[in-house]
Amino acid sequence: MELRALERQAGAFQQPVDADGIVAICRRAFGGDADPVVAVELGYGGYNNVYRIELPEPVILRVAPEEAVQFRSELQLMRNEYASVPWLTPIAPLMPRVLAVDWSQDVVGRDWMIQTCLTGLPAPEHLDRYPRSGRTTFFRQLGAITRTVHDVHGPSFGRVDNPSYGRWSDAVITSFLQIADDLEHAGLDATDVRTAADLSAHGRAILDEVREPRLLTGDLWTVNCLLDPAAPEPRITGVLDFDRTEFGDPAADWTIRMAQAKPDERKAFWDTYGPLDPSPSATWRAAIYKARHLAAVRLERHRLNNPTAVHQSFDDLSKLLTDLT
Repeated sequence: MELRALERQAGAFQQPVDADGIVAICRRAFGGDADPVVAVELGYGGYNNVYRIELPEPVILRVAPEEAVQFRSELQLMRNEYASVPWLTPIAPLMPRVLAVDWSQDVVGRDWMIQTCLTGLPAPEHLDRYPRSGRTTFFRQLGAITRTVHDVHGPSFGRVDNPSYGRWSDAVITSFLQIADDLEHAGLDATDVRTAADLSAHGRAILDEVREPRLLTGDLWTVNCLLDPAAPEPRITGVLDFDRTEFGDPAADWTIRMAQAKPDERKAFWDTYGPLDPSPSATWRAAIYKARHLAAVRLERHRLNNPTAVHQSFDDLSKLLTDLT
């Protein structure tokens, strides 16, 4: 089998799977006579290794990092995504189908999942081919998809694979503390993240005004969308990577943060999603959610070896905490 892997530094978080491992995975999933011809590693995933494998029909193989290198706040994300599939049925036509999963880790020592290969080009490659005025169509579609996901009610708060919190405040505070522990384990200062956890605890009653657990996409934005390459205006043909789903307040979703980030064509997102709650309580919660995003981004940027962005996160979170206090 021909393997086209990305070049990575020896100490990089993402470590490749060799050709023998990919063949062994295919034979575990499809039988001993499965004979992949080519495997091409794709570059957009920042957590799992992702390969397009040429079999009689092309498939996508995603391989999780070894558990020993995973942070506690990101542990077994692939299993969380798999648990999310039944809850994401309202957008199933846009999602890849799962063909095989293996949590045994006895093939390559890591979790893996094989999915169907969707048609379309990654939005980061294709969206800028349209004039900025035409991109509003994309964001209106994204708003409608996000609204559909957020309309799904869950049983309790927290990650989909283990939603174990009866109160939203417990889920939020626990996530801050897990990220703080991970940052300190990585040798980074987490004093400000623990301060955000304390502020969340002090405002527990405001967080617990959120009484209905709703499904959050976790990471849906342009990088996880596919577009029709032949369409005269942007048309979303697929959405990917729901490994960070949780049940909680829709306003806490990464998608909502990104839709608010700039006053550009993304404002069309709200045409289909609908308005956010403008109340003082909701505004305070939104600041707490922003702090949680900044904490998680610090951890991610460290994992991706981006010290400049790690340093910037301290300034951004310091300003936000000053406003909150």
